[in-house]
Amino acid sequence: MKPLSFKRYRFPAAVIRQAVWLYFRFSLSLRDVEELMAARGIDVSYETIRCWTIKFGPQIARLKKLRPSPSRRWHLDEVVCSIGGKRMFLWRAVDDEGEVLDVVVQRRRDTDAALKLLRRLLRNQPVEPEKIVTDGLASYQAALSQLGLRHLHSPGRLRENNRAENSHLPIRRRERQQQLFKSQASAQRFLTTHAAIYNTFYTQRHLITRPTLRRFRAEAEAAWVAAAA
Repeated sequence: MKPLSFKRYRFPAAVIRQAVWLYFRFSLSLRDVEELMAARGIDVSYETIRCWTIKFGPQIARLKKLRPSPSRRWHLDEVVCSIGGKRMFLWRAVDDEGEVLDVVVQRRRDTDAALKLLRRLLRNQPVEPEKIVTDGLASYQAALSQLGLRHLHSPGRLRENNRAENSHLPIRRRERQQQLFKSQASAQRFLTTHAAIYNTFYTQRHLITRPTLRRFRAEAEAAWVAAAA
């Protein structure tokens, strides 16, 4: 991957990378990151950190290319949210292991919106789905019929789509921390970057041993260094 360029920045690259990592990795506001940096003797304003996240966040999101191929069992769900004072819908797709496949912010909750999500998934994912689990929304059924994937659909099963439902929780926490998203474009930019970094550092620690957890953390750190170098 092409290295990031930190030329003509007053702060060292390591400081910028650390601030961006803190903001996207944890449920912190820009002012929280400013205070954490100040505690380490680095005097940087939250507005400067905001500019760093806007510029370098989408570039660092390329680390999703370093991830292994996701599972072929996909879970799709949508949730309503308030963005810029308007009612919008966050369409989300994850695999059966919790890997975020894609996130799309849209104004509608209809067949066209479901088609947009599905087409993005089919275009950008390295594997073809073998099963697509959704809630009872009829728009999924109509969209999958248009794409010729109706035979893969598993709609409205009790508890079967909990994986997608639970995947909204980290975003809900960030939404509260940021006092709601301000615009559709900024929400889409943040959520795309957050998903890439979340996937890299996400581990189901209750299912693995401590040595395996240390190995996963080392691999995640190596992927972050490669993407943010």
